[in-house]
Amino acid sequence: MIKKSDFQFINFEESDIEIYFSTGENNKSFNMNTEEGLNNIKKMESYFSVKKIGYCKQVHGKNVIIFNESDKIKEADGILTNKKNIAVGVFNADCVPIIIIDGKKRVVAAVHSGWKGTYDEVVIEAVNKMVDCYESEIKDLSFYIGPHIMDCCYEVDYDLIDKFLQKELYKKDNINSGKNLSLQNCILTQLKSIGVHHKKIIKVNKCTYCEKEICLHSFRKKTVEYGRMFSFVIIR
Repeated sequence: MIKKSDFQFINFEESDIEIYFSTGENNKSFNMNTEEGLNNIKKMESYFSVKKIGYCKQVHGKNVIIFNESDKIKEADGILTNKKNIAVGVFNADCVPIIIIDGKKRVVAAVHSGWKGTYDEVVIEAVNKMVDCYESEIKDLSFYIGPHIMDCCYEVDYDLIDKFLQKELYKKDNINSGKNLSLQNCILTQLKSIGVHHKKIIKVNKCTYCEKEICLHSFRKKTVEYGRMFSFVIIR
């Protein structure tokens, strides 16, 4: 955990690539639909000495884009870059944030995976984009799964459970306990299916709904308004 002014982040580093998952400590939020949230995003440029911060308008789909500094904000749920000192990230409050890094080809991605994105395998879309556009190899990729609502607290309708279980991919894996769905286990199954070794997957394993040690924003736990966290990655 590191601090930048009043902001706190869960952080990792690999191959001179920095990974950050913001928290809700001190009620800090990165909601891009509010002035406060936009100001907090802007502050990250100086706090982390980056030239630009790339993000997208998340729509619970499986579109993955390559960040272009001159572009307007696009609709997508994954964003890639191979540029140094550029941060790319996704917003989350219960949905699963996934950071993918290729330390060999120096390419990174940030992915937002709610139940729809998980069902549509948006993380695999991001991997395919890295392979197609940057010649990444799956054996060189590392995956960091940040805080999200975990199966302990993610109760859904049986119709949604059945929707997932109808996929052959999940027939032999434990993705649910009754009405409680594990988005993380779904994602792990997807990664296993393309040959990702389990040692290349780092899991924070903190539930946004019931975590007690640190404050995390949660859509399901909200009273009136809820904040957003920002999960991002920087190539140095």
